[in-house]
Amino acid sequence: MPFGQLVLGSPGSGKSTYCDGMHQFMGAIGRQCSVVNLDPANDHTNYPCALDIRELVTLEEIMSDDRLGPNGGILYALEELENNMEWLEEGLKELSEDYILFDCPGQVELYTHHNSLRNVFYKLQKLGFRLVAVHLSDCFCLTQPSLYISNLLLALRAMLQMDLPHINILTKIDRIADYDPLPFNLDYYTEVQDLKYLIPSLEAETPLVRSGKFSRLNEAIANLIENFGLVSFEVLAVENKKSMMHILRVIDRAGGYAFGSAEGANDTVWQVAMRNETSMMDVQDIQERWIDNKAEYDEAERREEEEQEKLREAQAQAAEADGLPLPGPPPSSSGIRVERKKK
Repeated sequence: MPFGQLVLGSPGSGKSTYCDGMHQFMGAIGRQCSVVNLDPANDHTNYPCALDIRELVTLEEIMSDDRLGPNGGILYALEELENNMEWLEEGLKELSEDYILFDCPGQVELYTHHNSLRNVFYKLQKLGFRLVAVHLSDCFCLTQPSLYISNLLLALRAMLQMDLPHINILTKIDRIADYDPLPFNLDYYTEVQDLKYLIPSLEAETPLVRSGKFSRLNEAIANLIENFGLVSFEVLAVENKKSMMHILRVIDRAGGYAFGSAEGANDTVWQVAMRNETSMMDVQDIQERWIDNKAEYDEAERREEEEQEKLREAQAQAAEADGLPLPGPPPSSSGIRVERKKK
């Protein structure tokens, strides 16, 4: 039974960077992984692309032949994909039982009210795929109440539209300390707590909408989000291996992968990185890690990585001197390093 992630998010939220980092991370823990590009406008991917929608249709061709703009062209391209599902099915068969990352376009229409993307993945579910929708939002939205509320509405609409196990993630959390201080702790935003406390900040952000009419509208939107009670966020720094461990474990539990067989090829690393309860970070840990004491944690992790590297080198030298096979990574570290590639 193949598993996969449907990676959604607005332009600039970090979808391609996430796919690249997750592809590297899965390779490091011994899980066979392939990335499928479903963005017809993405002609340059950082990751090795196992299957590319541009082999079927390109945005440039659509815009030229049908005189459509970029947004209309991408919607048309996904309709073409829906009508040519055999192309996608045949391509996925060649990937066997690989874990699949689907890098989707950034047009929010595709996962808020347009049906083609939902229909494509509904058909894949019929073929036996176990999918999890991973919705990314740039953590910069936390700095402006209006952006935060907008992202909550977008995430909620995506959850209702896609009708899949769904994980919302605030990306680039390692940059949050560089922005203006937040009025509330990080858990207020990740757990989407009582939004009425955010309304004064929302009104202060835009003084022109302080009238009673807009105040009632803000309250109605906040009540709508709270009444559904569906939206919450995880946080992610794609270059931090502990953060990646936590996110992958959350996604695996949502999709049922965590209850399947062990990785086998790299089982020791998998057990340490993914099945150890200490790898799970609570919100207070993240508040302290990324906001309150970020510099101290960065330095501590740098020293730890240097010590682990020296230990691995010493073990390798000792094994070589004794004529033994080179040892794997020590139990206290998975040896995983995820790097963001520059375009």
